[in-house]
Amino acid sequence: MTQSEKKARMAAIVAALKALYPDASCALQYSGDPWRLLVMGRLSAQCTDARVNIVCRDLFAAYPDAAAMAQANLADVERIVRPCGLYRTKAANLIDASRKLLLEYGGEMPRDMEALLAFPGVGRKIANLLRGDLFGLPAIVADTHCIRLCGRFGMYPTTQKDPVYVEKTMSALIEPAEQSDFCHRVVNFGRDVCTARAPRCTECPLRDLCETGRKGTKR
Repeated sequence: MTQSEKKARMAAIVAALKALYPDASCALQYSGDPWRLLVMGRLSAQCTDARVNIVCRDLFAAYPDAAAMAQANLADVERIVRPCGLYRTKAANLIDASRKLLLEYGGEMPRDMEALLAFPGVGRKIANLLRGDLFGLPAIVADTHCIRLCGRFGMYPTTQKDPVYVEKTMSALIEPAEQSDFCHRVVNFGRDVCTARAPRCTECPLRDLCETGRKGTKR
């Protein structure tokens, strides 16, 4: 496909996903609090959103805001976030990031990409999540669902797994105003239909728009 053909197909896919999932909400239940989204985004690395939501009930009960987390005992935070995996690194990142937010930004989340990437534990995926959800900025969150599905759609080889490559490729193919919501919708679609191990290609509502589905294959 040419670049213009890919853009046209992605516009159709965006429209189809919008019809399937009118409510493009984040799976992380952060209650609109920027600091909580930062925390939950960090905990979501190599962990499911569902588990993060459960763990954060206790975490936010103990540490309701950045000020409380900045003063937290590391071992106590480690104990709470242990079910999310990589708990020692994540716990230290949460405390250090909370201190940075307070000391350097007065508790106000910055929107600049480079500023966000300077926070402990924050990579481009979390930074884009924050920019898209909090500030309504164009943002491709290149998580596992986005990487897998956009490859299957035919936007790049399915062997391509580099998040930065996927982010930049899809940023050029999806209208800026649609990017953040698309990423939330593609997560839902990846869980409901286009799963990693057993994609339901024969009953997929996007089959005619999908390179993999059009070939009649499951991978």
